[in-house]
Amino acid sequence: MVIDKKEVLRYLGYKNQEIDRKMMDLVDECCYEIIDISKPSSVYEIFDIERNNDELLLIGSTLVLKDKDIKDLLVNSVKCAVMAATLGSAVDIKLAYYSRFNITKGVIMDACASTAIEYICDELQDKIMKNALQDNLYITTRYSPGYGDFSIANGAEILNVLDAYKKIGLTITENSIMLPRKSVTALIGLSKVKNFKSHTGCESCKNVGCEFRKVGGYCV
Repeated sequence: MVIDKKEVLRYLGYKNQEIDRKMMDLVDECCYEIIDISKPSSVYEIFDIERNNDELLLIGSTLVLKDKDIKDLLVNSVKCAVMAATLGSAVDIKLAYYSRFNITKGVIMDACASTAIEYICDELQDKIMKNALQDNLYITTRYSPGYGDFSIANGAEILNVLDAYKKIGLTITENSIMLPRKSVTALIGLSKVKNFKSHTGCESCKNVGCEFRKVGGYCV
């Protein structure tokens, strides 16, 4: 696992300011600790897409996609990859500890963990892309519940379809909070035409007051 320190600093709100050695040493320490305690795992499956009136059905699953933004993402897709990834429960325990006893380190650790789970998702996305290319298909960007109008409630059905609790220990509460917290679910379209964007970006996010939206990017 690799944690991009520039991304960590972006999560922390740094915008090209000069950073003192003490701060960078603490970032280094937190990155190493997250890498040490993380037990990353992931799972994905690919389903054929069937279009039925105004809905997209993923054949062989119980997923029915009705939200406009996800249908727009998959407009040219013939298949859909359903994915989930997590850093594991030890990260949650450590973040909770530092949030009580060392708030500064807790904030930095959280930023490191957010960067780490994105790295795991990027790796899985690259794997999906390489496999798709063997079938002469191209991937879309990944799109998670909570982006745009793609309801966060879809997260529970994604985990159910993937049998994620049994396979990687990932579950979700009635309020759509994933446990472990540093986890991601997403869909990726597989299309016969190239339409990939490297990141979805903040323009799709409902959190209009977020600091990341002001500078561009994405958050976890």
